[in-house]
Amino acid sequence: MVATPIGNLEDLTFRAADVLKSVQIIAAEDTRRTAVLLAHIGHRAPELKSLHEHNETAVAPELLQRLRRGDDVALVSDAGTPQVNDPGFNLVSSAYAAGLTIVPLPGASALTTLLSVSPLPSQPFQFVGFLASKAGARAAQLDLMLASTSATVFLESPKRVRATLKYLAEKNIVRPIVIGRELTKKFESIYVGSAAQLLAQLDDEPRGEFICLLSADSQVQGSLDEHHVLCALLKELPPAQAARLGAAICGARKSAMYDLALQLGQV
Repeated sequence: MVATPIGNLEDLTFRAADVLKSVQIIAAEDTRRTAVLLAHIGHRAPELKSLHEHNETAVAPELLQRLRRGDDVALVSDAGTPQVNDPGFNLVSSAYAAGLTIVPLPGASALTTLLSVSPLPSQPFQFVGFLASKAGARAAQLDLMLASTSATVFLESPKRVRATLKYLAEKNIVRPIVIGRELTKKFESIYVGSAAQLLAQLDDEPRGEFICLLSADSQVQGSLDEHHVLCALLKELPPAQAARLGAAICGARKSAMYDLALQLGQV
């Protein structure tokens, strides 16, 4: 499991470069982007295999057979650490069940990169990945974040980041937010302020990749109720997606949340 740079190619570790040069197969979320990284370290892989969220279930058994035959396989995502909002779960769980060796190679991650420069309280924190694309579901997620005593880190599309900030600003949320834009890249920017302040700083049509930290609020009491979370999400999303997001928000098992979502859908 090889972490790759989130922007600056110089962030690839020496160990990761050595491993990528030594394995027989590199399974990549996007083979074109991985080819650029390999060219940067002066290597041409003997075999590049596409593995992404839409084909992982089908590709994992083939990679397991190669592993059993003695081949070494490196898994990389587009950027960052596999399984952190990126593919890899099916392959890792299958390899673990088969008794195969799984070796983590730590490195870049947008999550830890943002936390390392945050001047705001961020312990404990929860990571929920990308917010929902539909406005209603996204609003429900944001309301749940505001009801949590933990800081929340989330990813946001440049097409929706202003809408997210506008929703928080309209609720008069003054809790500070940290936004990292294009982290480790040429136009890296880090913004800190209230939702209203950040709206004033961002372009009308922002570009790039955004990761956001909503600071913790010690005045919030109580814990998230899984029933309430799923009821809110099921108004906008199908059960499987609602369960996935609900599990991330509540820190619950995805399978348990899916069973609960099916039960609630029958009510």
